[in-house]
Amino acid sequence: MASEQAGIVAAGHPLTAEAGARVLREGGNAVDAAIAALLTSFVAEPLLTGLGAGGYLLTAGGDAEPALLDFFVEATGDPVAPRAELLGVDVSFGDAAQVFYVGPASCGLYGAPAGVCEAAARWGSRPVSELAAPAAALAERGVTINAEQAYVAEILTGILQSTPECAALWSPQGRVLREGEVLLNPELAEALRRLGAEGADPFYRGDIAVAASEWVGARGGSLPLAQLAAYEAVVREPVRIRYRDREVLTNPPPAAGGILLAYAFGLLDLIDSPPPLTAIVDAMAMAQAERTDAFVLGLGEPGFLERFVASRLGSTTHISVLDAEGRACSVTCTNGEGSGVVVPGTGLHLNNIMGEIALNPLGFHRHRPGRRMPSMMAPSVVLRDGAVELVLGSAGSNRIRSAILQTVVGVVDHGLRAAEAVCAPRVHFEDHKVYVEPGIDTDELAAAGRDLVHFRALNLFFGGVQAVQRDPATGQLFGGGDPRRGGVAVAA
Repeated sequence: MASEQAGIVAAGHPLTAEAGARVLREGGNAVDAAIAALLTSFVAEPLLTGLGAGGYLLTAGGDAEPALLDFFVEATGDPVAPRAELLGVDVSFGDAAQVFYVGPASCGLYGAPAGVCEAAARWGSRPVSELAAPAAALAERGVTINAEQAYVAEILTGILQSTPECAALWSPQGRVLREGEVLLNPELAEALRRLGAEGADPFYRGDIAVAASEWVGARGGSLPLAQLAAYEAVVREPVRIRYRDREVLTNPPPAAGGILLAYAFGLLDLIDSPPPLTAIVDAMAMAQAERTDAFVLGLGEPGFLERFVASRLGSTTHISVLDAEGRACSVTCTNGEGSGVVVPGTGLHLNNIMGEIALNPLGFHRHRPGRRMPSMMAPSVVLRDGAVELVLGSAGSNRIRSAILQTVVGVVDHGLRAAEAVCAPRVHFEDHKVYVEPGIDTDELAAAGRDLVHFRALNLFFGGVQAVQRDPATGQLFGGGDPRRGGVAVAA
């Protein structure tokens, strides 16, 4: 879709995208729109994000210097202290399955309330109260479950029924809510209103923090009040990597996804455009191979990014925004799959980041308390001649990197519009296997000896890219929402 109006928003739910577009129409900037969309996603996409989540926001373009706001989840507690057992839940994507670990011991220290307020204070032009009010009203009157959210709820049934509090929200009739039924969450509505009126303080130093800390602690988890009170959203310098005649900005350490994505782009930049599928898979495999114990332990060290790149190259939702002034905002936020731990009276369904296998490659509870977990999330911006051309990011755990990589290759190397690149079939390399969506010629991969796993249809297993794009010649805006996650693009 194209527009020459106030801007464009791509997101994982029509209500999310429309919330951001409405703010653009009313004169807000890209960051205002992203915040409004993010707050609405807490209501419309509550299984993959929320106030108990964490994430990253990348802003670039316009007059401001590019900056990455880190409000991701922190590791908590004493690594040697007794904890409740993590609860393993099997989740099937139809043609592949994963085990996710939930329960109180899976809960990390949330960053979403702090991130929303810090982004609004630094780069926004609208008060959080104004941006949060529509989301709060939506939570109170209820959201009709669409097909994509119903599918997510179905595959996460084991998590949603793992505690009485979560089951009361999602299984009020003894089964998980289905498409067309209404999810009511008045406690989330009140929490959003308080966020708008009081800022993040109640969630980190006030009554909500106390309630969350005591609820989790009494059940064998760890969410210390002192650590909650010390939490801050942190501004970082984005990773910058050349790709063809563009510059890609993405998420820096201590996150893991951005640096591995940059490494893959650097590898592909060494060969002719467009890269063959075998080279794309090879780049994925080489990036994955770099995720060693030393890599994970080194992410928090000063200068790690520079040393890493120099020595080698010589359940989540995403929102992408471009405004009329050329300002971009790319924000990815995740609750993991949710821990099943719903803290009564707070609106918080806490994350299960401490139980995510992909984020704990050295084993569970090995990260020191206070360390930001090494996320795969990589909100990204592609610049051409210094101006924003493409804004994107993805959901999907380890599939985030491969989804973003292939979308950028589609736009830059194949000349696709954002929607075409987002909807194109994907591959993903993991555990020595190449997972393949239908529509891809795999003869070269088979000839190269790759072990192939074929999916029968496009699937949310392969991520959920939301992308917006500005044509550098005409100034037209285009957007693509990922059909794998029910994504849409809405022009303002």
